[in-house]
Amino acid sequence: MTIPNSIEAVGDMLAGQDYVAGRALSTVVFLALTLGKPLFLEGEPGTGKTEIAKAIAAGLGRRLIRLQCYEGLDAASAVYEWNFPAQMVAIRTAEASGSADRDALQAELFSPDYLTERPLLQAMRPDPAGPPVLLIDELDRTDEPFEAFLLEALSDFQVTIPELGTIKAPEPPIVIVTSNRTREVHDALKRRCLYHWVDYPDFAREMEILTARAPEAADTLSREVVAFVQRLRTEDIFKKPGVAETIDWAKCLLALDVIELSPQTIADTLGAILKYQDDIARLQGSEAKRLLDEARASIGPA
Repeated sequence: MTIPNSIEAVGDMLAGQDYVAGRALSTVVFLALTLGKPLFLEGEPGTGKTEIAKAIAAGLGRRLIRLQCYEGLDAASAVYEWNFPAQMVAIRTAEASGSADRDALQAELFSPDYLTERPLLQAMRPDPAGPPVLLIDELDRTDEPFEAFLLEALSDFQVTIPELGTIKAPEPPIVIVTSNRTREVHDALKRRCLYHWVDYPDFAREMEILTARAPEAADTLSREVVAFVQRLRTEDIFKKPGVAETIDWAKCLLALDVIELSPQTIADTLGAILKYQDDIARLQGSEAKRLLDEARASIGPA
């Protein structure tokens, strides 16, 4: 599929992948695709940042390449590594035959046949379907030296392998960078990108999302689920539930044939929306009933 030619077309493309995007998000995605600039998405965990990259890749029919960031990630791990076991087998085979030329063997060992490509190098390769979508997920988990390397890689869309030379992308990949803001990402990298803050959706948009992702849920149950989660996010808890948890909870309730929420049902299924025991303990007993009553009051009669 070609790049959408309007903001509305981007919204339609994302909606076709069951991703409900607001006008602001559709606009920044359109600009990123049209101008060929990386898109930096920041926001709380569970607000759908990773899903945006998946929806773009699926909507465009492009390959999705994901680089999951973590503390200690370095350039070599993100770009390539040599297949040492295969190299050792080749060395031993050459030694056993007794006919190996040292220079020829070294050239063979450090050829593309023994190269294991990691996400950044994969994203530089040509693809018949078009440039892939490169998702650099949770960049805030990495260290500053990796940020500096990434800044250089995204500037020129090329990487260097000492044994093989510089490899440059014939067409720049579509780059999506996400951050949960556990630390500040350096301004120099942000300036290379278009920026968008992905916030928790309001009630109406979260209803749209839940309807798209769990269409089998009755309207009454969906309204109660969304209203309860929205109310829960205002509480002083360690980890607020994201949209992903809203969808998971609704699917759990459907599996249990729940028609409407009750304090007991909430207590039994809190593990679908809360992931810390202290938060779950806060919602036991009368607290769950209080939040449910407030949630129902906020949406009124069905």
